[in-house]
Amino acid sequence: MGAVLCWLLMAAIFIVIELVTLGLTTIWFAGGAFVAAVAAALGADLVIQVILFLVVSIVLLVLTRPIAVKHLDANIEKTNSEALIGQTAVVIQEINNLDGVGQAKVNGMEWTARAKKEDEIIPVGTNVTIVEISGVKLIVETEKDVTTEVASDKKEA
Repeated sequence: MGAVLCWLLMAAIFIVIELVTLGLTTIWFAGGAFVAAVAAALGADLVIQVILFLVVSIVLLVLTRPIAVKHLDANIEKTNSEALIGQTAVVIQEINNLDGVGQAKVNGMEWTARAKKEDEIIPVGTNVTIVEISGVKLIVETEKDVTTEVASDKKEA
């Protein structure tokens, strides 16, 4: 009976750690500890209990963690800047990386902008696609460049 309580205590500790950290790291070991507790209650040898604990914990970790992480990440909302990636902006000040100038407007807000290609100059009024955010600057490509890249990616595939 002492082994059963020991495994249940370990399971409780793993669950508490998981609740505190929310990192999907110890919950799998709680499952293994419960299986080991059942084995102990059925009279299994300590070696069998430990093997069951390890096997069940590893199987749960390997098989279910990627699914759980995928579903949890899907519920995370993008921050304001992350939500801009892929959107179209309009150049309101010529973008010239060599001169260190350029601005674009997206969703009614003005941003400092730089071209993804260092030597590219993008004139005022051009529609550009936001490809990344670096600090407080939009990194953009002209829409024809993005279309060309997508077409070449499809040809390679």
